[in-house]
Amino acid sequence: MTSSAQGLAYRDDHASAMTIGRRVRAAAQVASGNMLEMYDFMVFGYYAVAIGRAFFPSGDAYAELMMSFATFGAGFLMRPVGAVVLGAYVDRIGRRRGLILTLALMSVGTLTLALTPAYGQIGLLAPLLVLCGRLLQGFSAGVELGSTSVYLAEIATPATRGLVVAFQSASQQVAVVAAAAIGVMLTTVLDPPAMTAWGWRVPLLIGCLIVPVLFFLRRNLQETDEFRANRTPPRMAEVLRTIVVEWRVIGTGMLMVLMTTSSFYVITAYTPAFGNRILHLGARDSLFVTLCVGLANFILLPGFGALSDRIGRRPLMIAATMAAVLTAWPAMAWLVSAPTFGRLLAVEVWLATMYSAYNGAAVVYLTEIVPPRIRTTGFALAYSLATCVGGFTPSICTWLIHATGDRAMPGAWLSAAALCGLVATFVSRPYAR
Repeated sequence: MTSSAQGLAYRDDHASAMTIGRRVRAAAQVASGNMLEMYDFMVFGYYAVAIGRAFFPSGDAYAELMMSFATFGAGFLMRPVGAVVLGAYVDRIGRRRGLILTLALMSVGTLTLALTPAYGQIGLLAPLLVLCGRLLQGFSAGVELGSTSVYLAEIATPATRGLVVAFQSASQQVAVVAAAAIGVMLTTVLDPPAMTAWGWRVPLLIGCLIVPVLFFLRRNLQETDEFRANRTPPRMAEVLRTIVVEWRVIGTGMLMVLMTTSSFYVITAYTPAFGNRILHLGARDSLFVTLCVGLANFILLPGFGALSDRIGRRPLMIAATMAAVLTAWPAMAWLVSAPTFGRLLAVEVWLATMYSAYNGAAVVYLTEIVPPRIRTTGFALAYSLATCVGGFTPSICTWLIHATGDRAMPGAWLSAAALCGLVATFVSRPYAR
């Protein structure tokens, strides 16, 4: 038996012995920090208009929105760096300590965004500080999803791995719902000038207040049995060498995740700006639709993860990507032909269903196709490279609409990303060497 096969057998034996209560508790502790990371990203996307006006004032609404979304996307450029640097560190020091480190870095980035004065008060220093905060968030997020997904995969049994790992994505939907619910409440009690002036900072400050609780939860995590069984954690040189050798696996994983990141940001972070600025619907209506999308994803993701345990990852991923390729643009064209709250809700929930079906299988599948010795780094790097493109989805969609005059272009962008996911699914295989 090979060393990797022995490691998998060890993990399966110990995961089987792990009590259900302990597994559920550990999953909740891990997912809580992942929720905060996505909550911070969502808040920035939801209030991109107000943030653009506060830190990039130009008198041109389009320019302000593009600069805001560009700053939002800049954080994703740091993800590959965080994936390699922090990923190699986590593969060496352990999953538990890595999860605590990423939470600390994310907290500093969030606090920077929440407390930076506006451009009118400190000039160019304001957008520079906001950019630094986003870059720090991106650096930590580069390995956060990888650490969370690998930890969940390593505490799950073989028969429930899809279900358990799906809670990584499901926790993100809690963040979507929480950020949207707070947004609905704020737009109800505050008028637009107040929201633009200072109201958008409130959700960020709320995120900062829950950080101590999350530190307590993660501090009490136990290390996974598989990592403890590994007597010789990989050094940075080995990690880098394996990445070079397995570049096809990393590239395939990147194409696979491009569908996940693009569709996620279309149906969440971009929806408030799309509904308000492009479709001219009310801000509260757009945030309510986003809240419904988060709830739908939260319910659907574990179900599709469990389904992937029964029928396999690839059949579910192929079906979801084909559905997205064929229907994303027609659905969006139907929406923009006569924009209403009902049509926006229907289209977004349909896109959310395709996202959940694909993501419920794709995330756990990515943990299965990367080399076991660098599982955190390999997962995080593939995911981060994809977010360097998919994370700019709000900017790309805004530019496509501006350049073509076609408000349905987000559907075309989503179809292109789904095609990448479809190709990657066909060529990928679980790691066997």
